[in-house]
Amino acid sequence: MSISGIRSLPALHDKLNELNKSNGILALVVDLFCPFAIDVARKFSIPAYVFYIVSAMDLSLGLLNLHEADDEFSWSENGHEPEKIELPGSLVLQGADIPDFLDFERDAFNALEQDESSKPPIYLVGPLIQSGSDTESDSESKCLKWLNDQPPRLVLYVCFGSGATLSEEQFNELAFGLEISQQRFIWVVRSPQKSAAAAYCSNQRSNSPFDFLPIGFLERTKDKGLVVDSWTPQVKILSHGSTGGFVTQCGWNAILESVVNGVPAIAWPLCFEQKMNAVFLTQGLKAAIRVKENENGVVERGHISNLVKELIEGEQGKQLQERMRDLKNDAAKALSPDGDSTKSLYEVVQKWISTP
Repeated sequence: MSISGIRSLPALHDKLNELNKSNGILALVVDLFCPFAIDVARKFSIPAYVFYIVSAMDLSLGLLNLHEADDEFSWSENGHEPEKIELPGSLVLQGADIPDFLDFERDAFNALEQDESSKPPIYLVGPLIQSGSDTESDSESKCLKWLNDQPPRLVLYVCFGSGATLSEEQFNELAFGLEISQQRFIWVVRSPQKSAAAAYCSNQRSNSPFDFLPIGFLERTKDKGLVVDSWTPQVKILSHGSTGGFVTQCGWNAILESVVNGVPAIAWPLCFEQKMNAVFLTQGLKAAIRVKENENGVVERGHISNLVKELIEGEQGKQLQERMRDLKNDAAKALSPDGDSTKSLYEVVQKWISTP
């Protein structure tokens, strides 16, 4: 993404030059993965704002002054990762867990705003999620039709995003875990990697993912499960009345989609900032159960089965559903005409308008 952004800078320069001559530009909103565009905006004296699409806790880590970090972090013996990190206004994170909206992360945002002189202004306008397209693909139609035939709040949606890949061993354990649980599920499968490691973030796959499923799995689970190997309408699935749980890799968009639709989760982080997000989702929001890996880094089938059953029909699952309902209401309030996010967006737009 960054390479594509760099290559597009000449075209951006020409377009800004054209627009600036005709109408003038109030501001340029830049994606997190293309900060290079800020330099282009400066050439035209256009205020630039970064659209930061991850958590406030992640932002707090990004803005943490490195010389302060050297004094505050407790480093492990090998010198590679801190044993514990305490971010301003956030949870204490284990080193292994390191790589939006106000009611969710109020402490983190309050801490960020305490020393405004050394940090850029922060405007909280989320949660922003994709509502879905108007056109309906064959995969979308298949998923929604299947969900329409299921009872309320009893389907588990399993999806690790578009870039995550499990090992063959982990793929196999997940399949058996879902089968043993005897719960209804939609599983979005990706071809696994051959390595024994538990997870990757890689797009290098081969063969059909169905080739890696345990022999007879599809036949044995056909009455309770739907396995798809193509794009799925995640927001529509999570908002469907039959969906009662979500196995997620804890990407920030996935967390927001889960919260906005009030769906409790099983947190299964794989890479990047996802482990930090999992801490926030389980310990901060208290809206998910986190998987535990064995000594080989694999989440075993028995553990998977127990978590799935607990989330869908257990007492802890009921508590998580109640918690998610509260968070869903908070999200709706934030985006209402008088909500914090709406006011924040209005504030930044007024700043654009009033800037000479």
